[in-house]
Order: sequence, then structure tokens, then C-alpha cells
Amino acid sequence: MAKANILLVEDNKTQAGVIKAYLEKSGYHVVCVGDGMSAFKAAKTNTVDIILLDRILPDMDGSEVCRWLKLEQSTRDIPIIMLTAKGAMSDKISGLESGADDYLPKPFDESELNARIFAHLRIKTHQDELKQKNRQLEDMLTRVEILAIMDPLTSLYNRRRFENILTNEFKRAMRYQLPLSCMMIDIDHFKLINDAHGHQEGDAVLKEIARIIQTTIREVDTPARWGGEEFVVLSTNTSKEKGLLAAERLRKAVAGHEFTRTETKKATISIGVAGIPDPAIDSQDKMIHAADLAMYEAKKNGRNRVESA
Repeated sequence: MAKANILLVEDNKTQAGVIKAYLEKSGYHVVCVGDGMSAFKAAKTNTVDIILLDRILPDMDGSEVCRWLKLEQSTRDIPIIMLTAKGAMSDKISGLESGADDYLPKPFDESELNARIFAHLRIKTHQDELKQKNRQLEDMLTRVEILAIMDPLTSLYNRRRFENILTNEFKRAMRYQLPLSCMMIDIDHFKLINDAHGHQEGDAVLKEIARIIQTTIREVDTPARWGGEEFVVLSTNTSKEKGLLAAERLRKAVAGHEFTRTETKKATISIGVAGIPDPAIDSQDKMIHAADLAMYEAKKNGRNRVESA
């Protein structure tokens, strides 16, 4: 508390000098200004823990200064104690209605001033600690939410999150008769990569291919890690025919990529594509199953290729 920074807004230089001297003797650091505009500037450019604000200022009413300080994002949480020579109840009400946290009529006892400053600084400290804890809690909740929907290795959506998105998009596509396509992607000979170089190598290849998928597909498409070495991509407003073209672009991007951070320099993928409208597909499960069967067909037909359901 003794190291707190106080902004004193007082136009009477004599009174300002007396108050400043007392506060500095009490261990506070004091910045003193004599008008409302200077108060705005000082509050925004200095680290201020509490403001002592005179009600009567040469350029504007202290209540107006208080009101603007409480509206400003960077200064609204600073406690303000209004100081005035006026004793009318209306002046006290006006000051408090403008946002002041306390009110002290002049002349005031210095020990009372110090006690009120101490009380408001204590409240501010508790509020700052609470805000910090709330920020930490929000950060923790955000991390938990991310962990719940993201695959930790590839930073793509996990299977559960993808299935939730697929449910909503499939319903929307069926209701409004919109095209929707889905790619099922598998890394060719992935077991050989793990067997030859270890699982860390396999993880590195998975991350690199996930990055290629993200940079090759559209921003509106939804990629996810389906499991193991399998990925899936959902493309809204995209027919199966256009999905095949997108899948071929992705296949070529992976096949032409030079892996520079792994022992594995080249890798390929097999892709199966399914989509609606299709009379054989009337549910999201059937679309996934169809894309999966097409992907296995691509495997059977020699890998590094795209097949459609």
C-alpha cells in the first residue's frame, strides 16, 4: 500500500502542496495536476492506483472529469475520491452519480483521508487479484475446451468434434438440398515408416501431412484426424465431382512434397470421396462408410490415387 501511486487533481496550489506533502510523508508517490484535461492525460499516461479529484476545477466540473474517467477502458477501474468544499447533499449525490467511489468534504482530517485511501486501495488490490484469478480460470477453460476438440499431435479437429460438425452440416445439406462431399484419407505404407524409423518419425510425418492438408484445402472446409494415419475432410456446398478434383489436388500436393524435417523424404496418400446428392446416401454414417470404402478401393488399386463411391 505504501508504494501506491496517487493522482491528485487540485487547482488550489496551496492546498495541493499541503495534501501532496502529507501523502508523500505517508509513503505514497503523488502526481499533482490542476485541471480536468491534465487529469485525463495523467491518468492515461501514468500508473495510477487512486485518484483524489477536486469537485471544482478551472476548465470543467470534477463530476464530468469523473464521468469520463469511468467511461474510459484504461481508467474506469481506478478508485476516485471526490474532494470538495461544498457540503450540500446535492453535490455529494452528483459526485457519486458520476461514478466516484467515495466523497470527502473539505476541510478534511488528514488521518481520515489516509484511512479512506487505504480502504480503497485494499478493495482495489482484492479486485485486481480476483480479475487475475478470473483471467487464469478463463485461460484454463479455454485450454480445456481446445483439448476437448483438437487432436494434440496434428492440431486438427479430433474425430468427436468432426462428427458433431458433420451432423449439423449433413442436416443442413439435406434440408436445403445442398451438395456436400467428404474425403477419407489414408497415408500409404505408414506402418513401414514406423517400423523403419520409429514412432517419432511417424508422428513427424503425420504432422507434416496435416499441415499440407490444411494449406491445400479451402478455408471453409473442415479437416480432422480420423484416427491413426487416417484423416477426413468435409467440404460444404461441394458436389462429389468437385470433391474429386479437390482430392486430386491434395494427392498431388502430398506426393510432390519433399519432407525436409524427417528421415522419410517422400510419402503418398490414398483418398476416397463420397458426397450428396446420392440416392444411396441418406445419412451421415452412410456417407462416411462410402468414403471409407472408396479409400480402400484406392488402396487396392495401387495406392497414391483417388477413388469415388
